[in-house]
Amino acid sequence: MLAKKIFSRSGALLILALALVVAGCTPPGPRALLRGKTFLERGDPAAAVEELKTATALLPANAQAWNYLGVACQRAGQPAEAAIAYQRALVLDRDLMEAHYNLGSLWLEQNRLAEAKTEFTAYTLRRSNAPEGWLQLGAAQLRAGDFIAAEKSFGTALALSPNNAEALNGLGLARLQRGRPREASQFFASAVQYHPDYAPARLNLATVAQQDLHDVRLALQHYQAYLALDPRPENWEAVNTLARNLEGKSSPAAAASPAASPALRASVPVPSPVAAEIKISSVPRPVVSLKPVILRESPSPAPRLVPPAPAAKVKTEPVAVAPVAPPRAAVAPPALVAPATSSLPEHYVKTGVTPLPPAGSAPAGAPLLPPKFNLPAPAPTIAASVEKPAPAAPVLPRYLYVSPAKPAPGDRVAAGYAFSKARLFEQGSHWTEALEWYRRAAAADPSWFEAQYNQGVLAYRLRNFPAALSVYEKALALQPGSADARYNFALTLKSAGYATDAVNELEKIAAANPAEVRAHLALGNLYARQFRNPSSARKHYLKVLELDPHNPQAADIRYWLAANPA
Repeated sequence: MLAKKIFSRSGALLILALALVVAGCTPPGPRALLRGKTFLERGDPAAAVEELKTATALLPANAQAWNYLGVACQRAGQPAEAAIAYQRALVLDRDLMEAHYNLGSLWLEQNRLAEAKTEFTAYTLRRSNAPEGWLQLGAAQLRAGDFIAAEKSFGTALALSPNNAEALNGLGLARLQRGRPREASQFFASAVQYHPDYAPARLNLATVAQQDLHDVRLALQHYQAYLALDPRPENWEAVNTLARNLEGKSSPAAAASPAASPALRASVPVPSPVAAEIKISSVPRPVVSLKPVILRESPSPAPRLVPPAPAAKVKTEPVAVAPVAPPRAAVAPPALVAPATSSLPEHYVKTGVTPLPPAGSAPAGAPLLPPKFNLPAPAPTIAASVEKPAPAAPVLPRYLYVSPAKPAPGDRVAAGYAFSKARLFEQGSHWTEALEWYRRAAAADPSWFEAQYNQGVLAYRLRNFPAALSVYEKALALQPGSADARYNFALTLKSAGYATDAVNELEKIAAANPAEVRAHLALGNLYARQFRNPSSARKHYLKVLELDPHNPQAADIRYWLAANPA
């Protein structure tokens, strides 16, 4: 691949210095740097190290000179010196992304996975449209056993570079590690379809066919294709022995031979370092690089978008959008009112919770955005001599459940591409486009829970409650035990005016997991406001205080409890 370009302050100084060299002036520092770079291009890293040591001694503040020295040391088999050089380059210029990438590659070679992930993450944050950064971040995550994150990184690389063999192979390895061999084989097959000479995917496809799918004929076909590659792979003899055993069916143990297993589990190649490109018209174009970021989005007030196939969901938060009229509501839910003052305590601003003032302190009809279910104000005190009639139970509309059957699997490769596109649009806050690509992902493979779930999140964010309800039902058909999906489904029901059904869904969550604070809080709010049922509200509010005494709404809950004694 082409070498990387750097246009930092140190890069400008380096270009100026090399321009002087070309013009006839020969300062020793730039001359040594240019010679070192030339030796790297010729494949002589040992000679490059000597020249670049001279260059860094004469140009100690030049970050690119240190980066080149790191490349030369790494290629010369001096990893400790390479690490020092890269780190020095980053001290001088934290924005030298190639040094981050090269240091990450060095840590990956040494299996220092935590450090590698840190450097590749720094690279992808600034070079989010560069697929090589996502590929290497995915490789580090895969080796570290973080298969969900690896799948996300490889998916992003595939969206940026369609049909990329390394991305497809990485996705296949991630799926295989998560016990999905058929999906893995689809990714490996796509990789060899577009790149027949890509050895790792070819060997992985053969191994999965043999060990997981028990398709000896298909395995033998791909083993033979692997053996026919030019140049010969390093493990050619071992794979050839395995293929002969399969061909003759001489030993049942041959099908379980571990010969190909190490290649299968470690088929994410480590790249050569990247050096900065020095582009001067009189200097030959460098070829230093043989081979050369969602990024992890911080949780927003909206329910967290689930990356592909998560092993464990992180608890979600309600979406902060204004309510709209229920699509089929016979009677609109009670209106929320805004606080009398616009100044809120700091912890309310940070958490997105809007406390309600005592009844009567806000102007009637004032709109209120409900980032969370707002606690109701205590009822005003009634004189003992006045007989107050019990309020009639509100008449609330009911949701007509579709209750779909569990969707059948579809084309996961096509769905993965659409999912990655959706993630990119979502990262750029292009909600409409993100929703459309999530819809395409779910249409390509209706059995993909995360595609259905994220489609619901975006539909809710865009206030398309009917669409959100429909896809959340499909998500729950796929994973009935998902508390996140059921909680978001309940929030959507509540926002659409189906408070009774929202309570039913939240009660299911609380019954399955009595320690689920968010479900108890939402139930308390609904019982207190929509259903005017203080006894049920009290039960859930007390549970919130028991489980989370420092909950952001704890003060409001205690206020309500004091005003509504048992």
